[in-house]
Amino acid sequence: MSQRDQLKKARARKRGKIAIILIGLIAIYVWAISGIEFRGIQETAGPVTKNILKGFISPDWSYVYSPDGEDLIRGLLETLAIAIAGIFLSIILAVPVGLWAAKNLSKSFITSQSGKGVLSFFRTLPDIILALLFIKVVGPGAFAGMLALGIGAMGMLGKLYAEEVEAMDPGPVESIAAVGGNKLQQLAFGVIPQVLPGFISATLYRFEINMRSAATLGLIGAGGVGTALIFAIQGRSWDRVGIILIGIVVVVLIVDLLSSALRKRIT
Repeated sequence: MSQRDQLKKARARKRGKIAIILIGLIAIYVWAISGIEFRGIQETAGPVTKNILKGFISPDWSYVYSPDGEDLIRGLLETLAIAIAGIFLSIILAVPVGLWAAKNLSKSFITSQSGKGVLSFFRTLPDIILALLFIKVVGPGAFAGMLALGIGAMGMLGKLYAEEVEAMDPGPVESIAAVGGNKLQQLAFGVIPQVLPGFISATLYRFEINMRSAATLGLIGAGGVGTALIFAIQGRSWDRVGIILIGIVVVVLIVDLLSSALRKRIT
């Protein structure tokens, strides 16, 4: 068989593989869509959409700040506090587990895989499920939201920390070990200085996610501005819904911009 024939055969095999993959993807898509029951658009969709848009156009500015009681600023500050407290709890939990899961720091493959298994377990738990569980344990409020975000983010952060440690240069650690440095000294002077920028970047990225999650966890009673939002929706106070959504968008955008700028300076 000539080289030209071999090339044609290789291309035909490649096209066949691509065709099989496309057919498989289409089959999965059709199967997924067929499992969704569409009951049509409700009759109230038009008026509700119109009222929501009207709330955006003419929001309740009086709700932004009230010296006597609940207002938007207090809700947004509580949401920000939940996100910050949650990320600090995540760091405390994720650093040791991430180091445990890093294969180049573990004594054996089993040790590393057990750490990765712990991280995988916590990554499978959605924040909203954890929030519902913690609401039953500690009651509704910001504390439940903080625990849910802290525990929920630990799996993702720990995985990113472990990958950062596995990608580091082993030279500095080996040099410290060669001159008699113990494990703690190797970690403090060989590992941490290399992985710290990556740790900070991953933490800031997760903080952006925490801010969005904290805004939604209030919808189930886990504190923050989401609690006021669900009450406004239930009461059909669309002007208040509008100002709350505007506030959430503005704060999340500011957090994203600041976090992105910090990550660029670090990396």
